[in-house]
Amino acid sequence: MEFGSILQFLENKNILVTGATGFLAKIFVEKVLRVQPNVKKLYLLLRAADSKSAFHRFQTEAVNKDLFKILKEKWGGNLNSFISERIVFVPGDMSTDEDLGVKESKLRDEMWKELDVIINLAATTNFDERYDIALGINTIGVRHILCFAKKCIKLKVLVQVSTAYVSGEKAGLIQENKYRFNETLNGVLGLNIDEEKKLVDEKLNQLQAQGANDEYIKEAMKDMGIQRAKVYGWPNTYVFTKAMGEMVVGDLKGNLNVVIVRPTIVTSTYKEPFPGWVEGIRTIDSLAVGYGKGRLTCFLGDINGVVDVVS
Repeated sequence: MEFGSILQFLENKNILVTGATGFLAKIFVEKVLRVQPNVKKLYLLLRAADSKSAFHRFQTEAVNKDLFKILKEKWGGNLNSFISERIVFVPGDMSTDEDLGVKESKLRDEMWKELDVIINLAATTNFDERYDIALGINTIGVRHILCFAKKCIKLKVLVQVSTAYVSGEKAGLIQENKYRFNETLNGVLGLNIDEEKKLVDEKLNQLQAQGANDEYIKEAMKDMGIQRAKVYGWPNTYVFTKAMGEMVVGDLKGNLNVVIVRPTIVTSTYKEPFPGWVEGIRTIDSLAVGYGKGRLTCFLGDINGVVDVVS
């Protein structure tokens, strides 16, 4: 699809974006507002108590960042009005239930009636995240998104953002095959998402019954995630739960048009809205920062290797 046709497609569309204050989601929202101001509505799902709190959170964690400086320069004092005309702030939590934690029935009905596109960018990307949290967002949350999407009467496409590393640590040519339900990297049988959720709940109940403190529970759940991932051939909790999220898509999508995107290492912006914007030290960024500050003087690697990054 040519870039021009993407712009045309976005015009007059209603789009739900999950994980709206996340790194990729902020970049997506900024670019849509900048290159296609005629988008109809962007519904932004954020964890917040109410729409006012959601607005404040987005202002603080997105609009107030340098990422939005080009839009600020373009719209000046009218930026808030421009944003309020195009963005609907949706307080909720996709990991809680099939209504994405959206309490307001009128708003839910509006989205089911009006949404054209859903972009699922909500994720926890920590490699060693607590298993209960990673499973809740990266896997169970995807199930909730699929169920919500099926109620949208005019939905044209659901975009599920995954990761290239669902394929684990394989070498050579890796084909973009979809995951079948309960398929594993090492061929070990028995993977079942509902059972994984049950194991998590049982472990949490056990730890709480033993009187474990929060820090101990946190470390125990991190260890559990790594252990469960390695049982089935994945190197860490993040890619394991994202792979299971893809399995959910394949199992539940039915007649929905679904696109799964598998980016590799996401780094700073390349050209737009300006070169070099990044938030925090992410993935490969620590190597660049270490080299730039002279703290990392060499790095062992394959001179013929290809570093696959997305800017």
